[in-house]
Amino acid sequence: MMAVKQTAGREALGEFAPKFAQLNDDVLFGEVWSREDKLSLRDRSLVTVTALMAQGLTDSSLQHHLMAAKQNGITKSEIAEILTHAAFYAGWPKAWAAFRMAKDIWTEDGTDARTAHANAMVFPIGQPNDGFAQYFTGQSYLAPLSTQQVGIFNVTFEPGCRNNWHIHHADRGGGQILVCVAGRGWYQEWGQEARALHPGDVVNIPVGVKHWHGAAADSWFSHLAVEVPGENGSNEWLEAVDDAPYGKLDQ
Repeated sequence: MMAVKQTAGREALGEFAPKFAQLNDDVLFGEVWSREDKLSLRDRSLVTVTALMAQGLTDSSLQHHLMAAKQNGITKSEIAEILTHAAFYAGWPKAWAAFRMAKDIWTEDGTDARTAHANAMVFPIGQPNDGFAQYFTGQSYLAPLSTQQVGIFNVTFEPGCRNNWHIHHADRGGGQILVCVAGRGWYQEWGQEARALHPGDVVNIPVGVKHWHGAAADSWFSHLAVEVPGENGSNEWLEAVDDAPYGKLDQ
């Protein structure tokens, strides 16, 4: 069993309230949420969503835990029944507010979610990335934007899709730059903590660094992949990213 990794407290309140941030990240999520021998992550999500709805806390905290509940295996029909049941005890208006948020999260599947993602950026999603499918977990898409001077490609990942660990090589120069344009994703270098990616983020990847990047489990994600010119450039594709550590990233 792996401990749930959370950094939201330190990122939001690390300087203002460091002790609260430490308790949030290390105790609540690092210890309590990691006690899977007592309650599964799915059951903890069920309890947490119900408790937040009962208090009328339909802000970003409920949104986060609804997304976690979906990732932890609670289906659309189950969340509908959970909120319906809780409505009789917690209050009808609270249930309405929770349903509005849950509906958006559990309908972010298939064509509708893909269309919404495409509408969120100016670049096309492109075609299925079949030429590199063997190096990806899940479905990715590729849209070449520039193949002269500097190669620029819009790479789109469906929820849960990520590429294998890989290394960019070059005798001189080389490497890659990622410019995030839509959705939410992850980037990780070997031996380092994973970095959450949002639109506007830029990642500079030097040659010789083992890394991977892709979508969050519950979000489509697109980035521009900019090929830095170099001599004798090549990619070395390695093993796939393990499901277990990847599945812990959004918890």
